[in-house]
Amino acid sequence: MAAPVAALGRGVLGGLAATGRFAIFSAEALSHILRPPLYPREALAALFTIGWLSLPVVGLTAVFTGGALALQIYAGGARFNAEAVVPQIVAIGMVRELGPVLVGLMIAARVTSSIAAEIATMRVTEQIDALVTLATNPMKYLVAPRVLAGLVTVPLLTGLGDVIGVMGGWLVATQTLGFNSATYLANTVDFIEAHDVWSSLAKGAVFGGIAALSGCYFGMTSGRGAQGVGRATKAAVEAAAVMILAANFLLTGVFFSV
Repeated sequence: MAAPVAALGRGVLGGLAATGRFAIFSAEALSHILRPPLYPREALAALFTIGWLSLPVVGLTAVFTGGALALQIYAGGARFNAEAVVPQIVAIGMVRELGPVLVGLMIAARVTSSIAAEIATMRVTEQIDALVTLATNPMKYLVAPRVLAGLVTVPLLTGLGDVIGVMGGWLVATQTLGFNSATYLANTVDFIEAHDVWSSLAKGAVFGGIAALSGCYFGMTSGRGAQGVGRATKAAVEAAAVMILAANFLLTGVFFSV
């Protein structure tokens, strides 16, 4: 009986230790963002990679999600003669919940894996050791620009994803479900409040930071060899996805508690 309890205890202690290491790494990375020396070229490259190059996948995900949500709400509302609530529910669902979460998960799938693989490969090939010998802090040169880019660009992508998702619902509703375009847009604008918008952007900033920090952490702590790079990439994406969903639950409780 003691062996299973001991194994459970080791797992709990290992999880707590890993959480502590990630928290310390995150605090150190955030402390380096605004302290000199700064590397604007690295920051701009990260902004381009995380922000601009993520636009296609974010846009496509949002438009299809908004359209599917409109169809689902219409089908469900038809059972209670409440089809008219489609614009309101699509708007609130995209802005409060689906927009930031889907953007965060897409960034985790696309950017976190890329960051983890890139930094892990640099560790395996001893490029990070070379930076240290050149008196360059890897946290400053590799981690801080990527974390800054995640904090800045993902809220912008979230706002854009919210708009595209709402427009996807509008397109389906007006072209397939018979809604009047002007009435649909008016109901959407009247229903969304400023609180919904800034909470969505705040979620995007948190999710962007989580995605970037996860990729950097697992890349910096990866094992040796190709197998180590693969494990680091997989662990980074898994951890980022779980933390984004957990953070979404906590932030939703904070922003919309009654």
